[in-house]
Amino acid sequence: MTTTAPSRTADRAGVPSVLEELRWRGLVALTTDEEALAAALASGPVTVYCGFDPTAPSLHFGNLVQLIVLRWMQRAGHRVICLVGGSTGLIGDPRPTAERVLKTREQTADWVDRIRAQVRPFLEFEGENPALLVDNLDWTAPISALDFLRDIGKHFRVNAMLRKEAVAARLSSEEGISYTEFSYQILQALDFLHLYREYGCTLQTGGQDQWGNLTAGVDLIRRVEGAGVHVLATPLITDSAGVKFGKSEGNAVWLSADMTSPYAFYQYWINVEDASVVLLLKAFTERSAEEIAELERATVERPQARAAQRALAADVTALVHGRPATDAVIRASRALFGQDDLAAVDAATLRAALEETGLHRVSDPSPTVVALLRESGLAASNSEARRTVAEGGAYLNNRRMTDPDEVPGDAELLHGRYLVVRRGKRHVAGVEISAG
Repeated sequence: MTTTAPSRTADRAGVPSVLEELRWRGLVALTTDEEALAAALASGPVTVYCGFDPTAPSLHFGNLVQLIVLRWMQRAGHRVICLVGGSTGLIGDPRPTAERVLKTREQTADWVDRIRAQVRPFLEFEGENPALLVDNLDWTAPISALDFLRDIGKHFRVNAMLRKEAVAARLSSEEGISYTEFSYQILQALDFLHLYREYGCTLQTGGQDQWGNLTAGVDLIRRVEGAGVHVLATPLITDSAGVKFGKSEGNAVWLSADMTSPYAFYQYWINVEDASVVLLLKAFTERSAEEIAELERATVERPQARAAQRALAADVTALVHGRPATDAVIRASRALFGQDDLAAVDAATLRAALEETGLHRVSDPSPTVVALLRESGLAASNSEARRTVAEGGAYLNNRRMTDPDEVPGDAELLHGRYLVVRRGKRHVAGVEISAG
């Protein structure tokens, strides 16, 4: 096992190999045998897989790292298998602190379908080198318990299983670990063995925190088939303080639009710190070294412009949600601060944007400007609201307000129900007018 650091070298043709590309982009933390893996990738197409368990109805930030690795692999000419864990999702990999709550078969199957649909836009499933999409329930369900124990379980040594990081952490906790979750690594190893036999798969990718589960398959294939296969683990991506990326105010950043709106997704990326933006540009975009270097210079010279963050947010949002949705959220972001036409923003995007800034429901069908400033939280009192208007700092739908007692007409309600209230240049809130 080797630990690798980001670097970039070119092959004899002057083009970086996919392994060097991934390393330069900070997407390689550990490999089982770096030299052997590099040789295998250079000698011809390999088959690589990554698994995604349906432990939620959507993939999240961490899964995006793996999808990007698979994209780079496929673009380099390697055969990609995307596995959705219909069987492993019924079990769940061990968490560090507590046992997972098992989901029903029906719920797991529904989440499998959602995730299968979610991964499709990231990879090419047609053409000369199509990706494969498989479900491990197809080969796990037919195996009896006796066959599983005799044919697979006999190749695992309990003392080695106990040393796996996730298992060791749970053993030292008060809750301990059930045999169900203890066996998860065997199921994941079985996946690698099956894909090796069925498709000649010789490389598995995954997160560094899954290293024990990833290498279980390497050991099983060596014992059963006498063959050497590879693992590439991606690093845990953290900010400058060592805090894991992918959390937004305690909530995961989901890839599904109905769990994290495209607007909220875009805002997450545009708000990353200057110290981390270059790392994230390398990992999550396909921009060249020259483009990233220019954005890095812009961050140093003109940090207030946030050019690197804007490029990052636009690229990743387009990757996950598509260019039309990205264009819509960029227009909404500009419109909220008077740089674009609010009326041109569609209802769903506007609501998502206002929910991010703070959306307040007002039952009075005829609120004054003073009431709107107060109810939206932009002014603490009526007197403060009146001072804001007098000083020229109150805006309604980007129109500067001069009369504190003015009541907006029905024609000003965006999509028949929303108002955008702004105080000064930076403080924005939304108001939803409701009859009750």
